[in-house]
Amino acid sequence: MKFSGICYLTRQGVENIWKNRMMAFASFCVLLVSLLLVGTSVLAYQNITSIVGGVEAQNEIIVYMQDDVTADKLTEVEYFIQNTSNIAEVRLYSKEEEYSALKERMEEYDVLFDALGEDNPLVDSFRVKIKDISQMNKTISEIQKLDGVLKINAPYEFVSFLTQLRTILTWVMSALIIAMIIVSMVIISNTTRTSVYARREEIHIMKYVGATDAFIRVPFFIEGMITGFFSGCAALVITWLVYTTVVDMIENQVTLLNIIGIGSIIQFEAIYLYAALAYMLGGALIGAVGSALSTRKYINV
Repeated sequence: MKFSGICYLTRQGVENIWKNRMMAFASFCVLLVSLLLVGTSVLAYQNITSIVGGVEAQNEIIVYMQDDVTADKLTEVEYFIQNTSNIAEVRLYSKEEEYSALKERMEEYDVLFDALGEDNPLVDSFRVKIKDISQMNKTISEIQKLDGVLKINAPYEFVSFLTQLRTILTWVMSALIIAMIIVSMVIISNTTRTSVYARREEIHIMKYVGATDAFIRVPFFIEGMITGFFSGCAALVITWLVYTTVVDMIENQVTLLNIIGIGSIIQFEAIYLYAALAYMLGGALIGAVGSALSTRKYINV
């Protein structure tokens, strides 16, 4: 097809939007709602996963060392823990450091501490953060085998709860997103068919006068692509406004942020480019393909 022909068909597609503006507006609204449903589901899933990950990151195990452990042995154990594959962070708390902190927290019991004198009843310990809490038991078993380790305290029940919660959320949100996509595609398909059906006589006339299938479909393709693109733009703006408002409300809740972690909420600026590409390209592609495919029934005359 010549360039002039492409320009003509593109112009026809743009003009068809204005000529059939009511149906174009209906398609625009359906695409907008469908994109918002899917986009909102994806954003919710990403944030829930991030929040669960933030809560996981705040969990730590405490490795208590034997009372007679030497400084060299502490260094050896710390080195081993740091080089364990599932370890995110390790920090040594010496018994002197712990004892000083304990006395500061319990100033009203100065008499008790004076009675102890120079005796320090505490032991050296390590605060260890684990990357993947689902592998916590395996990691603890490896550390427990080290010489000089007295015992390990870990939030087993809470870790089990988080692991199950993450699994359930993954399945539920995945099913929800798939359902939203299917529902959106059905709605878009029906709306597009209605739009094309309203212009079936126009398609039949073009077919009878010798127009090729491509010549008939291209304007519908262009029309659907433009409508879908602007639906994506509108969905992006609405998502941005609503999302930032909700995030601002959450960030004002200090107690909630302390629980889920300050960095657990995904900022829209961090995903703006991906959201823009997904909305605009997705809207344009769905609109274009839907319009082109819906003409097939009325081309075969």
